[in-house]
Amino acid sequence: MHRPLGQMLVFLGIVLLVIGGSHYLLWSRLVRSTDLQAPWRMLATSAIVALGLSLPLGLIASRAIDAQWTRAMAAVSFTWLGLLFLLLLGIGVSELLQFGHRLQAGLPDPDRRLFLARLLGGGAAAAALLAGVGALRSALRSPELVHVTVKLRRLPSQFHGLSIVQVSDLHVGPTIRKEDVQELVQRINALKPDIVALTGDLVDGPVSMLRDQIAAFADVKSTYGTFLVTGNHEYYSGVDEWLAEWRRLGVKPLRNERVTIGHGDHSFELAGVDDWTAHHFGGDHGHDMAKALHGHDPKREIILLAHQPKSIVEAAKLGVGLQLSGHTHGGQIWPFHWLVKLVQPYVAGLDKHGDTWIYVSRGTGYWGPPMRLAAPSELTRIVLHADLLPS
Repeated sequence: MHRPLGQMLVFLGIVLLVIGGSHYLLWSRLVRSTDLQAPWRMLATSAIVALGLSLPLGLIASRAIDAQWTRAMAAVSFTWLGLLFLLLLGIGVSELLQFGHRLQAGLPDPDRRLFLARLLGGGAAAAALLAGVGALRSALRSPELVHVTVKLRRLPSQFHGLSIVQVSDLHVGPTIRKEDVQELVQRINALKPDIVALTGDLVDGPVSMLRDQIAAFADVKSTYGTFLVTGNHEYYSGVDEWLAEWRRLGVKPLRNERVTIGHGDHSFELAGVDDWTAHHFGGDHGHDMAKALHGHDPKREIILLAHQPKSIVEAAKLGVGLQLSGHTHGGQIWPFHWLVKLVQPYVAGLDKHGDTWIYVSRGTGYWGPPMRLAAPSELTRIVLHADLLPS
């Protein structure tokens, strides 16, 4: 269930290289190029070094030690990670502006070049700070309630109006705590759902650290039950222990399998698959839609829970009516959604792939930085409509 040591060391090396390189670039553009003088130069340099070190240290401490100080460290380091991205984005824009100025006006004299560096560096820092404050406010407020209606051609008429409340990518961990989960469960119950669908990446840490934080899910109430599929972060956090814990809380994991909602001809099927990357973690884990849908009656409607949207290609071929997914966070921090589009066919909202509907949640929490820029978190209520109702 664990990645080979060599792969982990390579991954760690790449992460440290990226962290070091990005902080050097930040120092180069905001300290060296602007010719900061003492004592501001030393203060700025020390701050950049300290914040750079906080990233790996905060992540390691938050997953190894459950204490108030580690949660505070994680909050600082993850917030800095988001601000760092925004700063680098601003610096990139300022570099383009300086390049354009040089093309138009030729190489400026040293004094003018210094003036431009300070003006654009200060502007980049100010813009990043303002965007970061807005992103923090967006992430820390309660998830937006999103209402979605989907018409399914094979849905029995007696299920017209059935509601599914979807929770995805909650990422309970260092900065999303017990009180947040309790409030979320109260909001779920207030919607009086028929089905609750948990579409992966609910936790970021082992059961031993987070058991108390997610305990409120035992109080979720619905007509037909609460169902869960794994996301990639469940596998980083000890998936077998988490599957056992979710079952203890009364949640039904769907692991390449399906259940029938209703009876006989007056029913539909709810299926779920392991995360797309599950096969990397060994054991009996792996994304296997053929197994989940084996023997399915094509005349009966089927709804699929799959953490990653890319499952839609196979789902459409196998006659799924609706797929519910997450994973993308809607990009979380603009303009990451453009990068997500390179690896996922759908990023957020309701779309149709062939004859199959897909809804991709922007996520109910956030991962890493407690920031959301142009991609607010959501709690989703999906209402199903039958295609043909009796007169």
